[in-house]
Amino acid sequence: MAQNSLPVRTTKEGAVAIDYPTLVSTPLTLQDSIKRAFGSDPDCLGIVVVDNLPPEYIRYRERLLLLADRFAALPEETREKYADEKSHYSFGWSLGKEIMNGKPDTLKGSYYANPTVDSPSVSEDQKVQHPEYYGQNIWPKTNEKGLEEFEQAFKDLGRFVFKIGTEVAIACQPFASSYLTDNSISLSKLISTSQTTKARLLHYFPPSEENPLPADDEPVDSWCGFHLDHSLLTGLCSAIYLSHENDGTIRQVASPSPASGLYIRTRGGDLTKVVIPPNCLAFQTGEALELATGGQLRATPHCVRVGAGEGAEKVSRETFALFMQPDTDHIIGENETFGSFSKKVFAEHYEEKAGGFS
Repeated sequence: MAQNSLPVRTTKEGAVAIDYPTLVSTPLTLQDSIKRAFGSDPDCLGIVVVDNLPPEYIRYRERLLLLADRFAALPEETREKYADEKSHYSFGWSLGKEIMNGKPDTLKGSYYANPTVDSPSVSEDQKVQHPEYYGQNIWPKTNEKGLEEFEQAFKDLGRFVFKIGTEVAIACQPFASSYLTDNSISLSKLISTSQTTKARLLHYFPPSEENPLPADDEPVDSWCGFHLDHSLLTGLCSAIYLSHENDGTIRQVASPSPASGLYIRTRGGDLTKVVIPPNCLAFQTGEALELATGGQLRATPHCVRVGAGEGAEKVSRETFALFMQPDTDHIIGENETFGSFSKKVFAEHYEEKAGGFS
């Protein structure tokens, strides 16, 4: 029996909101919401907020985001032990390797891993051709004080977001199927069977002389430029802000500025600040989905800004993103696999030198 579509709900900024129990039990009732979120109308944001999540999410999120700050506080020589040049810094720790706004990005440090599989079961040739996806996870040693739970915390949150993301993909299938150039495999199957899933734990350092806060009259993307994810879907957590006090204590605080947060350009080009509540997840579209649908479901242009405010000079920002995408040999466009497309993206965002990216 056909299911009637439920009315579309939105956050106060206009992002479509969907109820998790409904997403699981009757995803076909969310078709109007999916169309409003990911369609081509000028006011579409390309993002959906999932609320009423299982209660363990709050614990998973806070545990890992606090560990992001703890890892970033390690001495530089210790952090660099967990960097992996051979994967082009796509596993383990990465700082200052990515190019953002034309220069090495030292605003934030990242920790990359695949939370769904530690050792991909692909051919040796695939591992050689695509080390960014088919490398081995790198985890802090168990004797790194304060980081004993890092691996488990990373996997718990990553797998939680991955599960919700595959369920969002199921709800998207009826809408996306009319645009997908290859309907032999569903969007959720592309994600759930892939071994290229990648999570990124991010620590935005407090402002410094090298990386000052942007002035009020600077463009919103002057601090972290507008960009597109190259995934099918990206899952996003709400950030936490930590104040690093002079006495060495660290406390969780509200955002130091109402200007801080995630900014998105609508399909029509308007700029919108989107707030992800702490008990919610958000999912936005990436370039792989745009290619796989012949440009009909466009990737979401976005950037992050941290504004000035009282005490902002002591505040770091911690967050987490999960990139869900197909395996490298899957064709997503004319004469284009996800693997060949990804190589172009990495070349744009990293300086290529002899022997690899740096």
